[in-house]
Amino acid sequence: MDRVDLHSGAAGHRGECCLSRRRQIGRRAREEQAHRDSQIRFNRVVLKSMDPGSHGVKRRYDASKRRESARSRRRAVVVAAQQLFERDGFRATTLAAVAERAGVSVKGLYNSFGSKADLAKAVFDFVIAGDDQPIPVAKRPEQLAMRAESEIHRKIEMFTRGLAHRQRRAAQVIILIRDGRHVDDSLAPVWDQLGAEALAGATIVGRDWLATGELRAGIELDEVRDVLANYFRIDNYEWLVLQQGWTFERYTRWLGRTIVDALCR
Repeated sequence: MDRVDLHSGAAGHRGECCLSRRRQIGRRAREEQAHRDSQIRFNRVVLKSMDPGSHGVKRRYDASKRRESARSRRRAVVVAAQQLFERDGFRATTLAAVAERAGVSVKGLYNSFGSKADLAKAVFDFVIAGDDQPIPVAKRPEQLAMRAESEIHRKIEMFTRGLAHRQRRAAQVIILIRDGRHVDDSLAPVWDQLGAEALAGATIVGRDWLATGELRAGIELDEVRDVLANYFRIDNYEWLVLQQGWTFERYTRWLGRTIVDALCR
């Protein structure tokens, strides 16, 4: 009986030892897990402190790449339209053909430009300026330099050279719109808009030239405007350069002399 009791006591002691070790292992595992959790929380705090948004500073969305991509697509459409208009004419050119040449969808083209006539106006704006910068001709550096000049003959020389360059770039597109309006009514408002813009530009230049006090005595702004707007028209360039074969330099010199004769003498 005593032997059995001794064995029972030993077995109980060993059980208590095993239970103690398991408790120690469990406690150690919990401590290690707590340490890992603490480290994770610390890392999160550090990362959050490095985030500008966490200090009330909102990060701005950079849309410059998206705008440049849209501008690039628009430019591709305008260039494609110019090429097809000049090669095939306005009526024969379809928006589907322009979209295919530019690598865009027809729907996207419609959303950006609307009608084919609107696209023709966009082509005009592109060629008259020489680029797709959203800057009106009147506010471009050459026009600002002309207005900054004080001597009227120098102003006229700078003006006529710039005008001749614009006419050379835009001649085919202007003639396309001018003649196309007779067979396609959608171009009539575009042609009227070109005339209104020419009068507005001539008014700005005329007012600047009158301010020098060097124009012909008694001349009024409306006459200066109308004379200048007359030379804005493509007819002179078409007749003298495209049909009669005048050189660009000869045409530019003639244009300057003619304007001087009309306004300064």
